[in-house]
Amino acid sequence: MSATKYRKSWWVDFRFNHQRYRKRSPENSKTGAQAYEALLRNRLAKGEDPFADDKKEVETFAEFSKVFISTYAESNNKPSEIRMKKITLKAHLIPFFGKYRLDEISSRLVEQYKFNKLGSGLARKTVNNHLAMLSKSLHIAQEWDVIDKLPAVKLLRVDPPGFDFLSPEDSELLVDSIADSQWKEMIFAALKTGLRLGELSALDWANIDFRNRVLTVKKSYVRDTMVSPKSNKYRYIPLTNELYEMLNKTKQKKGLVFPDANGNPLRPERCRRQLHRFCKQAGLRRVGWHMLRHTFASHLACKGIPIKTIQELLGHADLKVTLRYAHLGSSTLQQAIQVLDKPVELNYFGQPVPNQEQISTKITMPVDNRELAYLPNIKQKQDDSPV
Repeated sequence: MSATKYRKSWWVDFRFNHQRYRKRSPENSKTGAQAYEALLRNRLAKGEDPFADDKKEVETFAEFSKVFISTYAESNNKPSEIRMKKITLKAHLIPFFGKYRLDEISSRLVEQYKFNKLGSGLARKTVNNHLAMLSKSLHIAQEWDVIDKLPAVKLLRVDPPGFDFLSPEDSELLVDSIADSQWKEMIFAALKTGLRLGELSALDWANIDFRNRVLTVKKSYVRDTMVSPKSNKYRYIPLTNELYEMLNKTKQKKGLVFPDANGNPLRPERCRRQLHRFCKQAGLRRVGWHMLRHTFASHLACKGIPIKTIQELLGHADLKVTLRYAHLGSSTLQQAIQVLDKPVELNYFGQPVPNQEQISTKITMPVDNRELAYLPNIKQKQDDSPV
């Protein structure tokens, strides 16, 4: 019998007349899978359709997407993620895949979707976001036994994203140009901690440990809702001396660190407008709050801080995202390449040596009352007396 267990489910997997048959067992147990295989083999021996009784009406993608959102997304995703899923489904995926049954969505159909979306002018990264959601919904359909197999969903190749950041001089100029103390502190904190705008807006005085000089990121303010940080994990940011002194002067027992006049989180639109105004005052190009985060990471990389450390400070789940800053810490790379500028000398054993002086050690051995001196030039030292 060829009953096998795969991802907590029992399957039958066998060959009959050189054709492979693979199917999930209706009864999720080894005994059930073995009995199901025997039934299929019996049907095949009689020339019958082995899966005649198993065929069922599969939902269309449009029908399943409603269940996907109401059941899976509502239970596992943040409000902002649910909102984006609904927008993507309504504007893109359902108009294309909606009429097809889930088991009719093939790899060829997915490739056609990619071709159409690229032709409409969408960015490759945007199309990949669509494909990721399509793939997730199909995987959930398989887990729920709606479909048996999945089409191959291959993501598009995307160039690494570019980014900009402020120089240390421009960063200082920006902060010095701000008269309002709260805005000055908020922008300075962004430059010295790398917090996202939503994380700064949600920062509470209770999240700052002044004794140990550590800030804990626990919440983020996104679309009028307090949610967990993007990585769904707390992270701990040590305070610089300057930031510690600045916050220590205005610290409170409780409440938001950077609230509006009513004690509520600052609206993202207002934060963006203020930052643009401060840039104009300082004579700098217009930058966004996320560029302040890039500036934090870029300055660390330029100082030679390991990429793994920068990843932890930024809260990136994937190191690949942090690697965009790797080229900025070029001093180590330059030192490695400069080694090639130095001439490489070989000793008489064929090994590289830094210089000739380091191999001037004389090795002697007696041979007929004479000494053979093994020097780098392989010269034999002999007695002046005649033999």
